[in-house]
Amino acid sequence: MNSLNLTSSSASAPLRLSVLDQSPVPLGRTPREALQHSIELARLTDRLGFTRFWVSEHHNTNTLAGSAPEVLLARLGAETSRIRLGSGGVMLPHYSSLKVAENFRMLEALYPGRIDLGIGRAPGTDRITAHALNPHNQFRDEDFAEQLMDLRAYLRDETVPDTIHARVKAAPFVDTVPELWLLSSSGQSGLFAAHVGAAFSFAHFINPNGGPKMVQMYRERFRPSPELAEPQANVAIFVACADTAGHAQALADNLALQMLKLETGQFTPIEAVEKVNVASLSADLRARLAYHHQRIISGTPDKVKAELTALAASYGVDEVSAVTITHDYDDRLRSYELLADTFALNAPVPEPAALAV
Repeated sequence: MNSLNLTSSSASAPLRLSVLDQSPVPLGRTPREALQHSIELARLTDRLGFTRFWVSEHHNTNTLAGSAPEVLLARLGAETSRIRLGSGGVMLPHYSSLKVAENFRMLEALYPGRIDLGIGRAPGTDRITAHALNPHNQFRDEDFAEQLMDLRAYLRDETVPDTIHARVKAAPFVDTVPELWLLSSSGQSGLFAAHVGAAFSFAHFINPNGGPKMVQMYRERFRPSPELAEPQANVAIFVACADTAGHAQALADNLALQMLKLETGQFTPIEAVEKVNVASLSADLRARLAYHHQRIISGTPDKVKAELTALAASYGVDEVSAVTITHDYDDRLRSYELLADTFALNAPVPEPAALAV
């Protein structure tokens, strides 16, 4: 992995770990169980010292239960006390900018200083479902840019003469603002984030190619905003950490195989690792499987720590979001526990040395 010379103080800062949770529904489980697992995982990672817990938005699928992040976040806030909570992300083209602003202002009013508003552009579903969500959505860059500027104005209580913002404000009226992030797997939203002075998250778990250059471009074009004086970025990647190398490899193979199934139109829930049979795949499918492994970091804690640290360095960031999907919930919990332990996330902060007198 090639490192880039990025002018960022984050490169020398301690690595922070966050969570992107997609509320997966494994084979034999129900969406209700999946959502309960997300709640339990938020409680756990809050205690373990993770920085953020983001939940995703997907529609018309039987493999992921999270269709309404703002609703789930309201529950997660009541179940946690420290960790930042956010959307990874809200698919803005489906909705009114005013309603999104109001949803997240409500969350900010309930849990001040802990809310992240992560915005995405992708459908999070197929185009037919996207049309059902918003029949007027054309997925044009100029439409998204206009929505984003409206969203920013609502969050800031801007009064812009001769526009809707002269008369309409997003309630409730609170004195803190959700942290605005733009999410991307292509880099285009990084340019939008730079233009409006928002933070940027790159989805390496979706696209393992070109991310560091896209984050660099975001930094170079960043314009300071009232909310963010300097560029802020993180990277999200699939992680499978286990007590043994063999089990970690099985978890990673199972996840890569699940991606391969989705890629070939098999929209079925993830199966148990015992069902994995990579050797039976054709040479072409094994090549695709290898590609999907680029989206995953797996292994025992020391190996995962080294690779996550290298990934963060290549992006020039001080924060990585781990996306962990397994069939067995215990494997998912254990992966996050091992990450917290190897990075000493919940270790007490040492007291500063006393000054000599």
